[in-house]
Amino acid sequence: MARILVAGLINVETTLRIDAFPLHYQPQNFPFFGIRATVSGVGYNVARALTTLGHDVALLSLIGEDLTANLVRTTLAADGISTDDVLPVMPQTPQSVILYDREGKREVFTDLKDIQERAFPVDRFEHLAGTSDLCVLCNINFARGLLPVASRLGKPIATDVHTIANVDDDFNRDFMAAADILFYRDQNTTYDPFSDERLPAGPEAWVQSVNCRYAPAVQVVGLGAAGALLAERGRPLQLVPAVATRPVVNTIGAGDSLFSAFLHGWLQSGGDALQALRMATIFASWKVGGNGGADGFLTAAELQRLAAMQGASG
Repeated sequence: MARILVAGLINVETTLRIDAFPLHYQPQNFPFFGIRATVSGVGYNVARALTTLGHDVALLSLIGEDLTANLVRTTLAADGISTDDVLPVMPQTPQSVILYDREGKREVFTDLKDIQERAFPVDRFEHLAGTSDLCVLCNINFARGLLPVASRLGKPIATDVHTIANVDDDFNRDFMAAADILFYRDQNTTYDPFSDERLPAGPEAWVQSVNCRYAPAVQVVGLGAAGALLAERGRPLQLVPAVATRPVVNTIGAGDSLFSAFLHGWLQSGGDALQALRMATIFASWKVGGNGGADGFLTAAELQRLAAMQGASG
């Protein structure tokens, strides 16, 4: 398996199950076993998914010096993820609250605290990156200064830019310019009305505009229930349909799981992006049958067995 470096957000996530959206006001509710507090965040979700798939993952992040930081450290230890580079330099750990209903629709509230005003130590990153096969640098400010270091070391860079305004988006431009593998979520059409990420153009037009501006090797647009669009440099676009492996419980973290499983497949196959994306859609379909951003991940062997049942293994 590969040595993968992941730099991204860790937060404590509280999920609340509700009957339906819109939420009607009631002064008191008792959703027995409907409230959970767990560790999540894009960095953690990706690191945990890749660890579950069997990779050697180094997770780089910033957390607080508070009670919730103890939950983070305990969870990472249980997952077999080192806390050596999860630095407790903030007054408080970021948190999120997610409301979700029986159909999988959700509403997310994220409190990043002051993490966007901080940077991860570049020298610490450089030491770790030197022995890594892939750098997954999530689009958060503390990872911005790590992009030129990974590029200088010749390491492939993958990132998921989530919500974006245009190809010259001020916040995401540095990440898009440096990335070899770019993921997005497009919910600006009828593909998936339940998500909060939107592209400024249709997915086909979007990837073409990014190709003209940055020319990444691989782009993937997650299309929710419609699957995912693959754009490889110099090749025709490919639409990979979604699959249904079990009932949907909570769609939070679906994009992170698609991203993680694609990277797993891309590394394992020596760069076969189409096969990697087919396997990733299966992984993500199973994941949304769990509750929480980091629940429902398959091992590599479980993914292969499920793919064989779906007729998609390769």
